[in-house]
Amino acid sequence: MSKKDLLLEIGLEELPARFVTSSMNQLSEKIQAWLTDNQILFGEVKAYSTPRRLAIFVKDVAEKQEDIHEEAKGPARKIAVTEDGEWTKAAIGFTRGQQMSVEDIYFKEMNGVEYAHVKKFIKGQETKQLLEQLKDIVTGLTFPKNMRWGNEDLRYIRPIKWIVALFGQERIPFKITHVETGNWSMGHRFLGEKTEITAPAVYEEQLLAQHVLADPVKRKAAIVSQLEKIEEENNWVIPIDEDLLEEVTNLVEYPTALYGKFEEAFLEIPEEVLITSMKEHQRYFPVKSKENQLLPYFVAVRNGDHKHLEKVAKGNEKVLRARLADAAFFYHEDQKTSIEDSLKKLNKIVYHEEIGTLSEKVTRVRRLTNVLADELQFSTEEKTAADRTAEISKFDLVSHMVYEFPELQGFMGEKYALQKGENELVSKAINEQYMPRNAEDDTPQSNVGAAIAIAEKLDTIASCFAIGIIPSGSQDPYALRRQATGIVQTLLNKKWRLSLESLINQSLDFVIEAGIQKKEKVELQRDLVNFFKLRIKYLLQERGVRYDLIDAVLGGDIGEIPALMSKAEVLDMKKNDLEFKENMEALSRILNIASKAEVEGEVEVTRFENEHEKELYQKYLDVREQLSKDVTEEEYFTLLVSLKTQIDRYFEHTMVMAEDAKVRENRLNQMLKLASLVKKFANINEVIVK
Repeated sequence: MSKKDLLLEIGLEELPARFVTSSMNQLSEKIQAWLTDNQILFGEVKAYSTPRRLAIFVKDVAEKQEDIHEEAKGPARKIAVTEDGEWTKAAIGFTRGQQMSVEDIYFKEMNGVEYAHVKKFIKGQETKQLLEQLKDIVTGLTFPKNMRWGNEDLRYIRPIKWIVALFGQERIPFKITHVETGNWSMGHRFLGEKTEITAPAVYEEQLLAQHVLADPVKRKAAIVSQLEKIEEENNWVIPIDEDLLEEVTNLVEYPTALYGKFEEAFLEIPEEVLITSMKEHQRYFPVKSKENQLLPYFVAVRNGDHKHLEKVAKGNEKVLRARLADAAFFYHEDQKTSIEDSLKKLNKIVYHEEIGTLSEKVTRVRRLTNVLADELQFSTEEKTAADRTAEISKFDLVSHMVYEFPELQGFMGEKYALQKGENELVSKAINEQYMPRNAEDDTPQSNVGAAIAIAEKLDTIASCFAIGIIPSGSQDPYALRRQATGIVQTLLNKKWRLSLESLINQSLDFVIEAGIQKKEKVELQRDLVNFFKLRIKYLLQERGVRYDLIDAVLGGDIGEIPALMSKAEVLDMKKNDLEFKENMEALSRILNIASKAEVEGEVEVTRFENEHEKELYQKYLDVREQLSKDVTEEEYFTLLVSLKTQIDRYFEHTMVMAEDAKVRENRLNQMLKLASLVKKFANINEVIVK
């Protein structure tokens, strides 16, 4: 079968850098799915993107769809044919649906029953007749933000300026808004010009001649290579932030790295401020010495060639100087304000109109932090530090610096607290309250920082749920999922044996006392527990735990996070043991029969009718005694499955649902006692055994 290469390029006004890669990937996935769905064979797929274009090159696309030979199964003979040998409406409808006739029917026996069948042959169409459908793929792309332009009805991420659509050297004809497809593309906005694409295979090469490095992987590699060269020439270290590198890659079409300088006097400003100014506002890479000291230099990536780099560097220096001068002013102004004055300002800052002010939030967080400190039996020093940290935890939010750079909340709190005489434990915890800030971040190291981090995040989640702000789909404006995950990870890493249900209950009490409530507490408690279960489920899936084992450990209360995670790991570790299936079946049998009990009562030994009842009960007492001690989750599991022998003997010789009501009730009570031990570990019924 003959083949041709396919090229589709969408030329646009400059795209927001954060949307370039995802849009490119979406276009690639949709085109590959379309080719597959249309039975069109194809080879290698290459995706390209720059701020001004999204493009897909597909090698060796078949010029014709594959012919389809397929067999369709219809109704059974007794349904397809009447007693008189006539075709029924079912048979006629079946063939009509297959675009065949009853004359094409033949019967095949399957499992002793004859069914009507027809053989279909669908001749493949010419690929070029179908390629106009690419228009629907282009217009069907989805973006986080769209716009309209001129009098056009199309809503798109940016106005479409040109479209290249080639199958081999032949143009694929379609039109979107006022733009018709063609075989020409645009080079670099300043260094290139309009250029004809003579064939899909030379697309990348022809754009490079117009100063466009269309391959984002090569563009990123070129930036890294240039940064490394500057490092080597100057004996510097240029820390590469992957998010910044990705953003810069999607801001330029022809990258050229250069470096500039700023006044050493600015180094008196905290390092985080300088780096944030460079990265967030200017997209510059900071420069450090081999000893990890920040140096008065920066590296920028120009969207252009090497000409006049000195002038470009001076222009960048001028812009950065103004930024850093602002930062220095904010920093010095903040020194003039005391912590107490800052705290008074929190009374006037509304956190959320239905939740209250920042000051009110701080009050709740402080109360919850003190509860945690008591339950965790903090030392006197830690309790004092925890209370003080919670009290002043948000004072930096009213600083000039955090107002200008919101991402520095916590960082500046730590710096300013130290400068204003707070001890190191308190200062560090102010920063740690926001940890982990993202998936790659660490959890708080200090006990004080961990306690306030949990309290702060839990108050945010509980108060949002209380007024009906609950994440749904991709909507999570207050990052509640991330904060819930942070709580779980902190409890896990600290190995704190705290009941999550109790923490939620206590936080809700404080929220409801503040008058923040749209639902009954019972309903809020249930919603919050289920919300945390989903986050725990996600973490366990990331660890590779099987889904049914996750459902088993989440079948009851969450309880203590470290214990719950250990239970899942124990089940996952044991699942391939030879005796695992029989152990699970024995414990599941207990749970199944216990579920038939209407009420729970005490077990009366005098009502036992055989030795196996006595043996199982004695074994239960022994296991319960062992479990009352401090045992690991693996030891708990081992003790549970040690019941198997007595359970099997019991059921071989004992009918739980006896006719005598008193005997039946006593036996069910015994099952309930055993079931309570099992359920404290996991809902074993959820475990799938083969």
